[in-house]
Amino acid sequence: MSSIRHAENKSLWVVRELGLPAIVKTCVSCRFTRHHSTGKIRVNANGKLLDVWLLIGCERCDRTSKIPVHERVHVQALDHERLVMFENNDPAIVRELVHAQRRLDWTGTWELETDMPFYDIESDPHPLEVIVRFELPAPIRVEKLLMAGFGLSRSAVKRSTDSGRIRLPMAVDARAREDFTFQRSYRRNPGR
Repeated sequence: MSSIRHAENKSLWVVRELGLPAIVKTCVSCRFTRHHSTGKIRVNANGKLLDVWLLIGCERCDRTSKIPVHERVHVQALDHERLVMFENNDPAIVRELVHAQRRLDWTGTWELETDMPFYDIESDPHPLEVIVRFELPAPIRVEKLLMAGFGLSRSAVKRSTDSGRIRLPMAVDARAREDFTFQRSYRRNPGR
């Protein structure tokens, strides 16, 4: 974890991308439902018509399958730069195509980088504003981010949000996937 501390009691937490999410699709060979991107895109031409597929591999039996991106599209209907990206298996376009899938499993695809090696949320007298930035649109439960960022248990997160020590712009059980900011305040008499 690197230090990303900001002045004036501000902190930046970054949800870093570790890898692409698994695509949830049933394998025709073994019926397993997790597939990974092979990093390849297949472009087939039939005259002036093109078919473009994202290639994926079953995580259990490694069978390769195709996900249609464009079917029977006229070659001039595609942006030339995008077509070149397809033909060159450009990692940015592969990432875009994976993220565009309807059913994704984000397990193991992210980590939270913070500047909070130790922070006593119960007794620190200084208010804190935390800015959370997402490098990828992984839907992560806010509670899980707070547990990881502050090193708290689930029950401690619940106590802190219920008491108002942590003020969130959304419910603690919501799934965030975009940047947001929250505040941690200090209360001298938490029982009041």
